[in-house]
Amino acid sequence: MINQAALESVRERIDRARRRVGSEKDPPVEIVAVTKSFPGEHIVSAHESGLFTIGENRVQEAEKKFKELPELVGMKCRLIGHLQSNKARTAMEIFDAIDSVDSLKLAKRLSRIVIEKGESFPVLAQVNTAADPAKSGFDLNDIELLLELADLPGLLVEGLMTIGELTRDESHIRKTFAKLRELRGDLNRQLPPDRQMKALSMGMTSDFEIAVEEGATMIRIGRALFGERPG
Repeated sequence: MINQAALESVRERIDRARRRVGSEKDPPVEIVAVTKSFPGEHIVSAHESGLFTIGENRVQEAEKKFKELPELVGMKCRLIGHLQSNKARTAMEIFDAIDSVDSLKLAKRLSRIVIEKGESFPVLAQVNTAADPAKSGFDLNDIELLLELADLPGLLVEGLMTIGELTRDESHIRKTFAKLRELRGDLNRQLPPDRQMKALSMGMTSDFEIAVEEGATMIRIGRALFGERPG
């Protein structure tokens, strides 16, 4: 279950990070409670603690858990893990947003499904700002591809997502977050007013304070709230 003292500590650390860079008057940073590998009771616990956004990594795991949950008013469920194209339709049925759109091929698949439904659907574009061959996502130089993604019918591209570099060197971690913020600026200068990207999903338990200092609007926190994952 969620650790209330840990949640308050996370919130205080967010506030301190915002004060350090003078962003305390900006809109609040959204905490995405990462519940992957945890049972559904942890989602209920997050909701009872005032966290109304959760993140799951796997479609099949989430689908099973969501079926067993009681009604949680106001809860939003975001897919933050890699999505295979053959699971795109299911993902769009059970999630409120997909934050890990890591290729134009996947984006076009999602767009076609949205057009069939006659609705719109929020997504984030995942960018591999660390240029890590083990990670998926758009390259920092894929400006044209990202602009094409932003123009796909039916998709509401709210912003960008990245994973910080896996290193203890804080300067390297900071660069991966700063690059995402700069990329959003580059894209927004070429996008019309109704397509402006606002969201920056970056920062996890080990590096979220750096991410907040670099302009994160959304952080993905699991271990700091729930402890170590089972297994």
